[in-house]
Amino acid sequence: MISEAALLSELIGLIYDAALDPALWPRALEQACLFVGGSSGALFWHDAATEQTAVLHLFNEEPDYTKLYLEKYLALNPCFPAATFCEAGLVYASTDFVPFEEMVATRFYEEWMKPQGMIDALGSNLEKGATYSSIVSVRMHEKDGLADADARSRFALIVPHFQRAVSIGRLFDQNRATQAVLTQTLDSVTAAVFLVGPNGRLAFTNAPGRAMLDEAALLTERNGTLFAVALDAQRALREALVAAENGNMPTDSGGSIPLGTSQGRWFANVLPLTSGDRRRTGALHSAVAAVFVRKASPASPPPLEALAKLYRLTASEVRLIDAVMRVSGIKALAELLGLTQATVKTHLHNVFRKTGTARQSELVKLIAGFDRSEQR
Repeated sequence: MISEAALLSELIGLIYDAALDPALWPRALEQACLFVGGSSGALFWHDAATEQTAVLHLFNEEPDYTKLYLEKYLALNPCFPAATFCEAGLVYASTDFVPFEEMVATRFYEEWMKPQGMIDALGSNLEKGATYSSIVSVRMHEKDGLADADARSRFALIVPHFQRAVSIGRLFDQNRATQAVLTQTLDSVTAAVFLVGPNGRLAFTNAPGRAMLDEAALLTERNGTLFAVALDAQRALREALVAAENGNMPTDSGGSIPLGTSQGRWFANVLPLTSGDRRRTGALHSAVAAVFVRKASPASPPPLEALAKLYRLTASEVRLIDAVMRVSGIKALAELLGLTQATVKTHLHNVFRKTGTARQSELVKLIAGFDRSEQR
């Protein structure tokens, strides 16, 4: 019998290989579902500002339901836009945003989730922009039960590797339509990526990485070799690169190397390019490892997110305020949100109480005021 550790290591290797061969993503999502305890999975991106979603890869979802979601039920999903507010890497369940008892009263559940036997989902934002996020999701069906603590902890083990796989997938141009969508979606992400050969020699650097080297505040280039400016960071980086070169670094290594505080906290992660499709791709660049550098502190949140955090609004209340910006009147709001008029009235009353407003017009002025303050 294969141990849980061996299953996890195999899954992580498959995730990284899928970044280089997108045809493997459905298999990686299948293995993720088996490991976490779900029945279907998806890798997609969502933009709350434009209300658009692109499904990049799926496991065990009927194409007809995918089509229905994109054409009709995306706008009725009660987890958005609140899910896009979560920081990258944070694990959440749909029931964190909308209690199951409230979810089953929505059109989204009755017409899209229930026919598929779906009752809950675990998700995480792999990359997060001002209004959009790329998301990995494992869905729980009736036979799986609602996501519990064990499922969350298992999902948390693999999320960092999905994050790095997305980054490395952007680095190598696959010339595939789905990859082009993902690249376009994440163009504004400022992650620096370095391909490093033996002895720390730089084989490739993306544009954010080059800018970081030019600034020389955290990382620098000396005679074609990558160096960390801080002595402790350089020691840790060197040890990680030697381990990657010698094949001694496990694929599930998730340690982050602190680089310093240059307008925020920065960390480096080292991914070996020494197995599977990663070995072949690394060989093309004479590279033994990829180094990813990310900033830990988030950018300023957009107005709706700032409003939600300030007044501690629930996901349902956030959706209501978002809808108030487009339509007015209880009936119109109920139709737009796929809720009963009684439910809309309840949410509206709670929003009025929390924000100190009394009419929908005052809510519009409140969110508009947040928008202006963000522009200053």
